[in-house]
Amino acid sequence: MTAVPALRHLPSGDGDLAYLEAGSGDPVVLLHGGFLDHRMWDAQVAALAGTHRVIAPDARGHGASANATRPYRQTDDVAALLTHLGIDSAVLIGLSMGAGTAVDTALEHPGLVRALVVTGAGTSEPDFQDPWTTSLMAEWARALAAGDVEAWLEAFLRFLPGPHRTADEVPPEILHKHREMALGTIRKHTAGEPDHRVPVTRTWERAAGIGVPVLAVRGALESEDHLRLTERLARTVPDGRLATVEGTAHYPNEERPGVYNALLTDFLGSL
Repeated sequence: MTAVPALRHLPSGDGDLAYLEAGSGDPVVLLHGGFLDHRMWDAQVAALAGTHRVIAPDARGHGASANATRPYRQTDDVAALLTHLGIDSAVLIGLSMGAGTAVDTALEHPGLVRALVVTGAGTSEPDFQDPWTTSLMAEWARALAAGDVEAWLEAFLRFLPGPHRTADEVPPEILHKHREMALGTIRKHTAGEPDHRVPVTRTWERAAGIGVPVLAVRGALESEDHLRLTERLARTVPDGRLATVEGTAHYPNEERPGVYNALLTDFLGSL
């Protein structure tokens, strides 16, 4: 069994940012979903490190990275990490929140981005309309505002099965891992804590100018919103490609890693 590389840390002006690095070759950066951390990419790190230099950071306020105490943009943290590592350009692979950050980076730091793989999102400005999504997000917000960790966690974990399945239909080890990651992140924060994130704006309007190849991936059992937004991104960018992973919802990379990794390998090989 290959040993898991130790986390490294990038000093920033507002605390240290943690990241994992493995392998050598053309660089790829794995950007995790909200409230999770780099461990959601374990299967992709293992699959890609034999042929690529893989970097998997914990976003600010997540996992082992410091909480923010002043305004920041996640895209700027990604750019700072790439500069710190001496990487001129990389393929960014993001899921959900990480997908939004990947698109933001292509918009704000285009010279650093060779290509994008965006899963379970369109840009960092979602337009949720589906009642399943909007009611779940409202439940999530109420629980966060009340500081009710268990109620929030119950809502958060419902994204794993999606609207068409129950939690019993998701491998229990994935649910356990998501629970562990989410609790590790949420316990770093307090109810009513200021949100220092600064959004990137006009992302949909500007996405048509993204000049690198984009692979948009969606789980077939996602909410209608996530299906729609992922497809919209593939249609909007000049070189967009759409792929669907059957039998999965918001986290196809974990539910069907073999299929997901094959999509990544084919896409990376086409660049």
